[in-house]
Amino acid sequence: MIKEEDNSSLIRDIGKGGVTINDVAAAANVSIRTVSRVLNRSPKVNAETRRQIEEVIERLGFSPSQRARALAVGRSSLIGMVHDDPNALVLDAVQRGVVAECVRRGYELVVHPAGLVSDDVVADIVTFVNRSRVDGLIVLSPVSELPAIPKALSTMKVPVVGLASVRIPSYPAMLVSDERRGAEAIGNHLIELGHRRIAIITGPRTFHSATEREQGFRSALHTARIKLAAEHVVEGDYGFDSGTSAAHHLLTHDNRPTAIFASNDVMAAAVLKVATQLGLSVPQDLSVAGFDGSVIAKMVTPALTTVHRPLLNMASNATALLIDMIEDQSLVWTTDISVDLKIEIRESTGPVPSTPPRPGRGR
Repeated sequence: MIKEEDNSSLIRDIGKGGVTINDVAAAANVSIRTVSRVLNRSPKVNAETRRQIEEVIERLGFSPSQRARALAVGRSSLIGMVHDDPNALVLDAVQRGVVAECVRRGYELVVHPAGLVSDDVVADIVTFVNRSRVDGLIVLSPVSELPAIPKALSTMKVPVVGLASVRIPSYPAMLVSDERRGAEAIGNHLIELGHRRIAIITGPRTFHSATEREQGFRSALHTARIKLAAEHVVEGDYGFDSGTSAAHHLLTHDNRPTAIFASNDVMAAAVLKVATQLGLSVPQDLSVAGFDGSVIAKMVTPALTTVHRPLLNMASNATALLIDMIEDQSLVWTTDISVDLKIEIRESTGPVPSTPPRPGRGR
C-alpha cells in the first residue's frame, strides 16, 4: 500500500498544460506534500491553506492526469477485456464501446484472448490479471459462461463485469441480453410472412447464446403450431464456413425450406452466397434472417433482416459500471442490467413464394 507521504513523487511532473505540482507548491508557498494532500482530498490540510492552494491551482490551470491520481491511490487505470470470440465484427463493436468509456473516464484498455479449449483458462486469466495489473475485467461470452472465472477474481478482489445471454452465478455485475426473446421475434416475423417450412442454423450448442437463440426460435414455431422438421435444424459454429456447409445441406434437400434463420449475421451472409450460387433469389425464393445486427447486415445484398444487439452501448455501459466498482470498492455490487433486443426488418425477408423451386434449380 502506498503511503500518503509518497504520493507527491507519483504526480510531480504530470500535470496538463506544462504546469507541474512543483509550480503550484512554489506559487502557494507550501510543500509539494501539502499540494498532494489537497489533490487527494486529505483532511490533514486546514481550510485556509486548502483555499489558498485551490486558488493557485485554478489560476495556473494545473490538472493532474487521471492516471497520476490513480497511481497515487495504488491503481493502474488499466481495464482488461477477456474474450474468445473469433467474430471480428462483434469484437470491433464491443471494443469501440469499451474504449469510448475508458477515454471519457481516464482509463486504458488491455485486451486478452482466452482460449476456451485450454484446460487452464481460469489460471490463464488469473495470470493475465497479475501480469498486467489491471484494475478490473470485462469478460465477454462465451468465456463469461464459466462460473469459476468470477469466483477466482472475487478471491483476488478484482472487480469484474460479465456480458452474456443468461445470468451466470458469482458475477457481482452483468449485462444480460435477452437473446431468447430476440430469436422468438425473428420466428414470429417469418411466420407472419406466411412461412411454414422454416429452418434454423444454430450456433455451437455448448454456448448459452446458441441454446437461447434456438429455444426462442422454437418457441415461436411451437406457439404457431408449426413443426420444425429434423432435417431443417443444422448446427453451425458461428463461422462463415459452417454457414456455407449448412446452407448447402438445407438448400439442396428435397424438403427445401422457404426461410432460414441463421443464428448470427456471418452465417446468414453465407446463406445468401449459397442461395445465389444455386440460382435462388432472396427474398423471392428464400427468406434469410440473421442475428447480431452487425455491420455486415447492411453491407450484403440484399440487406439482412436481423436481431440487433446494441453491442457498442452494452460495452460502454459495462465499462462505466466496472469503473464505478473500481473507484468505490466499499459498495457491495449485485447489479444485473437486462438488455432488450429489437428486430431490424430489411430486404432479405419477404412473403412465402407461391411455387417454391425444386432443390438447387432456381426458379
